[in-house]
Amino acid sequence: MIAFWVVAGVLSALCAGLVLWKSARAAALAGADDPTAAVYRRQLREIDDLAERGLIPPSERSIAHAEAARRLLGASDAKDAPWTIDLSQRKPVLVFAALTPLLALGIYFAVGSPGMGDQPFKARVAAWRGADPSALTPPEMAVVLKSLIAERGGDPEAYGFLAQAEMASDNPDAAARALRRAIELAPNRPDLWEGLGEVLVVQAQGEVTPQAQRAFQEALKRDPKSVSARFHLARGQVAGGQRAEGLAAWRALAADLPADDPRRASVLQVIAEAEGAPAPKFDNTQMAAVEGMVAGLAARLEAEPNDPEGWVRLVRSYAVLGDAAKRDATLTEAKARYAHQADVLKALDLAAKTEPMR
Repeated sequence: MIAFWVVAGVLSALCAGLVLWKSARAAALAGADDPTAAVYRRQLREIDDLAERGLIPPSERSIAHAEAARRLLGASDAKDAPWTIDLSQRKPVLVFAALTPLLALGIYFAVGSPGMGDQPFKARVAAWRGADPSALTPPEMAVVLKSLIAERGGDPEAYGFLAQAEMASDNPDAAARALRRAIELAPNRPDLWEGLGEVLVVQAQGEVTPQAQRAFQEALKRDPKSVSARFHLARGQVAGGQRAEGLAAWRALAADLPADDPRRASVLQVIAEAEGAPAPKFDNTQMAAVEGMVAGLAARLEAEPNDPEGWVRLVRSYAVLGDAAKRDATLTEAKARYAHQADVLKALDLAAKTEPMR
């Protein structure tokens, strides 16, 4: 590390010397003739040459010749402003250029860690693979999953988890690639097509693009009850001018959802917004009823925890209600309980991403 800083300091000094040397050359050349005069002289010769070869008529020759001569006279009469340099500033500049890397080196020794050894990327990946997965950041988890896939070969579950890690790392492009690879391996899984559609919507900053529509349509072919696919396809219809069809699809979706499903309120809200009507509001009594149903579900799961669909519903309910603390706590507990059931883990993660009621 010290050698690096020594080299950096020498390079900084060389750069400063090069700048000063170029400045001195510019000062030496300041009194030279204006190069534009030579250009105009060459133009005069070229005009005469073209005329002698018959390429321009005499009338045009005289006009072009007069214009070039006028410019030549103007360039000859112009006086350049004298280029000056204050030589007294050269020494302070050199001193400053020499002290800058030394100052940086001193600061590094004061607040840095010059004794810390290098941390090769391979060693860091090995450390992450041996760590508790819950302690890793999403980018670290993505790197670990990539290394495992490269080492052992990938399956749909591995690529699905990689897509989740990439999305949590704010990298939807990589998430889309992972989901496409998972779909190549398991083309009949509706959750993978649904996830791909959601990622493509994020990529397009909320727009339901034709590629996203195709992904949601593939999801619906395999699971006609897919809530996310039905919702986004209807939103694409409304945005694309098929307002009546989109609203009808949303109303059908709301009718199919149970009354105690918090997603139903979100669908009713977007319907109201599309119609220009005030969004339906929960009064205190209705909100208390919804919260009571969610609390009842939580109590039932505490007494009878062997209900994966119930855990998914509970996570989704807390997400819709905007209770992030309970959502995360329930998600952690459910993931620990179903750590070896990839389909349940996938459903739990999707439920946790449900948008809250506004």
